[in-house]
Amino acid sequence: MAVITAAMVGELRALTDAPMMECKKALTEADGDPVKAEEILRVKLGSKASKAATRVTAEGVVAAYVAGNVGALIEVNCETDFVTKNDDFLGFANTLVKLVAEKNPADVAALSALPLDGKTVEETRAALIGRIGENMSIRRFVRFETTGKLASYLHGTRIGVIVDFDGADEQVGKDVAMHIAAMKPVALSSDNVPADLIAKERSVAELKAAESNKPADIVAKMIEGSVQKYLKEVSLLNQSFVKNDKQTVEQMLKEAKSTVKSFTMFVVGEGIEKKQDDFAAEVAAQVAAAKQA
Repeated sequence: MAVITAAMVGELRALTDAPMMECKKALTEADGDPVKAEEILRVKLGSKASKAATRVTAEGVVAAYVAGNVGALIEVNCETDFVTKNDDFLGFANTLVKLVAEKNPADVAALSALPLDGKTVEETRAALIGRIGENMSIRRFVRFETTGKLASYLHGTRIGVIVDFDGADEQVGKDVAMHIAAMKPVALSSDNVPADLIAKERSVAELKAAESNKPADIVAKMIEGSVQKYLKEVSLLNQSFVKNDKQTVEQMLKEAKSTVKSFTMFVVGEGIEKKQDDFAAEVAAQVAAAKQA
């Protein structure tokens, strides 16, 4: 059996960008033949990527890009928080958000088909899965192109905001973006709050009011009051401004002679159901199966 040296492992890693231990295993299996070892790794990395592709990606990062009046926001998911700190993964997300801004793909499929460093985005993603060993997916993106101005804010890599606004003061846009990340409004104004959210809030208010045993006319007022309070709490313009809670965002904008036309906020993993491992149940099932065998 050939002796596998650190230099051989290093050379194979440089060729394939595979993890060190994978390189050593491949060289051992190939009896020191670097060409055969490279072939083994190509096969292994491919199968590794396909196995990982079935796993839930509820972690990840949000990346933002603004250049003049064009900008984009993207969420790229992975399986664990550990990978969100990986330089290759972060670089991939930042490259993608710039591609979205510059190439204006219609959807994730169109983005995945775009060329990137001699491959497609999808091929690059698959290769990255093979190297890192975790599934990753492009979840969503939004692109802005405006006659006004754009401001972005990233709270770490987990919350990202882009604001489309008008006004002379650039700081206003940055302040509003930061406010949105902190207060998480669901709409620009109360008129824009989605009907399903209002219906859900009204249902909760009705249940609470019904327990009060008040007359019907009082109950109706209680319900309406609760709904109106909710609308103010979740609409950007009606929220108290985080940097000065004595005024609303709308009042701050009026004072600054600015207007917000729209905004988008992404929060990593929002709405994705994470897989919960129940190890006790798993062990119990194995014991039961062993008894039946």
